Amino acid sequence: MYWAGDRIGKERLKGAYAFKDLLNKYGSVALGTDFPVEQVSPFLTFSAAATRQDIEGYPEGGFQMENVLSREETLRGMTIWAAHSNFEENEKGSIEVGKFADFVILNQNIMEVEGNKIHKTKVIATYLNGEKVY
Repeated sequence: MYWAGDRIGKERLKGAYAFKDLLNKYGSVALGTDFPVEQVSPFLTFSAAATRQDIEGYPEGGFQMENVLSREETLRGMTIWAAHSNFEENEKGSIEVGKFADFVILNQNIMEVEGNKIHKTKVIATYLNGEKVY
C-alpha cells in the first residue's frame, strides 16, 4: 500500500488488495504472505486483512476500508479457503475427522483482541497430525 499508487497508478490502485470485492464475487479468498516483500508471519497477515493497517496503525482509518475482511473471513481465508485454493480442503484447512489435525494454541484470542494487538500474538503450542511438537 505504501508504494502501490506510484507503481500502478491511482486508477488501478482502486482494484488493488480488493479482498472483500473478490470474496463477494467468488465466495472465498485465499490469504497468505507476499514474502519476500512482507515478513512471514500469519499474525501480520491476519492483522492486515482484518484492520487494513500496518503494525504502526498506518494509514489512520485503514487502507481502502471498503475491502476489509471480518475476522471470521480472514481466518477462513488463511485456513479452509487457502486449502481449497491448493486442492487440499479434504486434508487440511479445518479440524475435522480424517484431516491432518494440524493446529496451534495462541496466547490470545485473535478473534477478539484489539486490532492493534493482533500482531503481538504468540504461538504457545503447535500440533502436527494431532501430536504436540512445540
